Amino acid sequence: MNLEKVVFAFFIVLAATLNFGFFIGDISNPDLHHIGEFVAALVVNLIATSLKFGDRSHMGATQLATSLVAVLQLVAAAIFWGYQTQVVGQMTPSAMASIVSLAGGAMLANFVSLILLIAETVMFRR
Repeated sequence: MNLEKVVFAFFIVLAATLNFGFFIGDISNPDLHHIGEFVAALVVNLIATSLKFGDRSHMGATQLATSLVAVLQLVAAAIFWGYQTQVVGQMTPSAMASIVSLAGGAMLANFVSLILLIAETVMFRR
């Protein structure tokens, strides 16, 4: 068993599940989307992205691209969340819907990364 592959797969799956957990619920209800879960999803996505650097294969490059898309979406959502709460001063339903939509885009990128991981695992030969 390759420990590096286990850690890599662990963080990819954890990133997807945390993002899914944040995304689930009424899109415009701020009470259903906890900031702690959002921060955890962002941090785990950053860790997963950092683990993808150094892989020189085509599959590794594609996984890095999907991870970068997820991080970009989550960072944009974090910036908008911060703007909405610190500058505007309140979280409106439409603002929360925009944040959750950005997290949904990141979740889609995470699922593509999961599919690539499964495809790579199936293609692996001993």
